[in-house]
Amino acid sequence: MKPPSLPADVFDRLPPEAQVYLRALEAYVAALEGRVAALEARLTQDSSNSSKPPSSDPPSAAPAPPRPKSGRRRGGQPGHPRHLRPELPPDVVRQLRPDTCRHCRAPLVGDDPAPLTHQVIEVPPVRPHVTEYRRHRLCCPRCGRVSCPPLPAGAAAGYGPRVQAACALLAGAFRLGKRPVAAVCRDLFGVPISPAAVCRLERATAAALAPAAEEVRRHVAGRPANVDETGWREGRRRAWLWVAVTQFVTAFTIRLSRGRAVLADLIGGPPGILTTDRFPAYDHLRADARQVCWAHLRRDFQAMVDRANAGTAVGDDLLTYADIALGHWKRVRDGTLSRHGFRRHLSWLRPAVRELLEAGAACACAATAATCRNLLAVEPSLWTFAAADGVEPTNNAAERALRHAVCLRKTSYGTDSADGSRFVERMLTAVATCRQQGRDVLAFLTDTIRAARLGVTPPSLLPAHASTP
Repeated sequence: MKPPSLPADVFDRLPPEAQVYLRALEAYVAALEGRVAALEARLTQDSSNSSKPPSSDPPSAAPAPPRPKSGRRRGGQPGHPRHLRPELPPDVVRQLRPDTCRHCRAPLVGDDPAPLTHQVIEVPPVRPHVTEYRRHRLCCPRCGRVSCPPLPAGAAAGYGPRVQAACALLAGAFRLGKRPVAAVCRDLFGVPISPAAVCRLERATAAALAPAAEEVRRHVAGRPANVDETGWREGRRRAWLWVAVTQFVTAFTIRLSRGRAVLADLIGGPPGILTTDRFPAYDHLRADARQVCWAHLRRDFQAMVDRANAGTAVGDDLLTYADIALGHWKRVRDGTLSRHGFRRHLSWLRPAVRELLEAGAACACAATAATCRNLLAVEPSLWTFAAADGVEPTNNAAERALRHAVCLRKTSYGTDSADGSRFVERMLTAVATCRQQGRDVLAFLTDTIRAARLGVTPPSLLPAHASTP
């Protein structure tokens, strides 16, 4: 409760020293009130009004509003295409024919030209394929020297390319540690391998993937991309994991900096239009070469509403306009609204949003005013998606790509060295890109490792139909 103010005539009768002290005391109390308000605002933060993940929401967090019931039954709806298990080429075919009619018991003969098929899939017992090289050491009868032939290319590792690819896949795609990888190789494949050998194979895999990762990095240049970053640990040092997602490829990199210079390392050339959050590392981008994420904006607007102060009305209206913009854009994606029609909506929507931001910048809530001033500085970048093809209004693609990496960070606590970071970033690049294109990750890794051992050209992560920017 705020104490009553001192009447002016009473204040004027006070000694000058007391007046100075009271003014200083009022300023001190105002500063404390500001700190209390900021701390109370932090206590009410959750995934709906901040960048905190949903897993960090406390039990007291307000649940998402329930969706209106559609009245339809659960499961596939009429018109939804069926998703059936794909049939594999059979190894054994067993013909099942009825002997007699199930109605009158008359004998039956012949074949059904289109019989019903039912497949039972089984995993055969896995037995390692071992190639043993017997190197004969022969003594020269002329000079007495002993000669021994070298091992063939790729045999020195002690494990074949497929074993190395499987170890890399278990660690980089399924987030297993060195000991669990060794246990899986032993229990499922019958391959005896130590955690130290798994480490050596991971370093070799990182080196083999270097050309493909560099090719992906160059491919990102000049193309629309969703870019984001998250915290990482490299040894005892603070690091950041960056990602860039384009239509066909996804590039990752781990660096000890969160500055704008990392963008040049992530994207091998001049960037195209980047969809980002409002982190200052992206502020150097031109307005027409950047799209500010509207999903982040919705959380900021919700935070304005949740503060329940002078900025609440502005936040409520901005939240409404954000939902209108995203709702119209959803119609553009599903084909029920043309881009021309969407731009007609922007003719009134964009001025209305700007007017609200200007009102918020002048409101009494310092946090809301700061957010609105920040948005006014990048206001042209809020609407780049409306004019540029291939650009989305949200950064969801990058955040989805980072989810697997964040889960890996929570279980591994980062990497111990720069070599470990190179393995993680290149494996994440290979796994995400292969899955993005519907390719077999294990086959790609095996071919890449085999090419590195033989010293031939490795396979590419770029699809054959990828066009130039």
